[in-house]
Amino acid sequence: MCFCSKHLGEVPRGKAWALVTGSAKGIGRQYAEQLAAKGYNLYMVDIDETITTEARIIAEHHSVKCIGRVFDLATVDAAHTLHAETVNEGYVFDVVINNAGIFSHCDILTTPLERIERMLILHDLTLTNMCRLYGEDMLKRGKGRILNMSSYSIWMPFPGLALYSASKAYVKSFTEAFHKELRGTGVTVTAICPAGIATDLYGLPKNLQDFGVKIGGLMSAKSCARRGLRAMFRGRSVVVPDWWFKLLIPICKYLPGFLIRPLRNFTMKWQK
Repeated sequence: MCFCSKHLGEVPRGKAWALVTGSAKGIGRQYAEQLAAKGYNLYMVDIDETITTEARIIAEHHSVKCIGRVFDLATVDAAHTLHAETVNEGYVFDVVINNAGIFSHCDILTTPLERIERMLILHDLTLTNMCRLYGEDMLKRGKGRILNMSSYSIWMPFPGLALYSASKAYVKSFTEAFHKELRGTGVTVTAICPAGIATDLYGLPKNLQDFGVKIGGLMSAKSCARRGLRAMFRGRSVVVPDWWFKLLIPICKYLPGFLIRPLRNFTMKWQK
């Protein structure tokens, strides 16, 4: 297989399947679009009911099969239920992308308990079980790729991000260790830790998203998905898109309080 960026991961059209969670919009939608362009049939999962429409659009545009499944992954048994159903239906996935996520920029004491539980279940329990169940299937065949969405915020334990950054730190740590356990099996697992992405996840208006991309403070969903897939198909364990964000990690970890306070005041408007 050619390992140039353009053709990396390509398969004969319609001869392999990929499962992408949280794929109705944003980064997940881009993962689905780019995998379809590489020839993959898609099993797209999202709690948003527009997933069926998006699946149909991608299928028509790329001439692949696309299943759009409305499904809530933020429940204790979600991974087990989804895995059992897809196995019973005869689906075999060469690629699994755990992209579904919830963002929250609230202090812990103002975050509803139900939201805390849903985020931890979705980001950590469901993701872990998805890796365990689909990873075992891949191991039996001796091949497969898994991509997990972590976050740059794991190096930013700031007020309002306690829950989100901690849940994403688990993803990065789990993926790193799981990657080592799979070494030499033909199965790889990758975590991507992007910084701010120009999507609706953070509640930013479209004009600020566009401005953020223009000045380099935000990455487009398309660019993030492309980099994530490239890292996954190359079998990397963890990737932080863009070199300048890597350089800023020590600064984020040790940012002094007199800078955090005004930053916190500025972001309070997006508490939700």
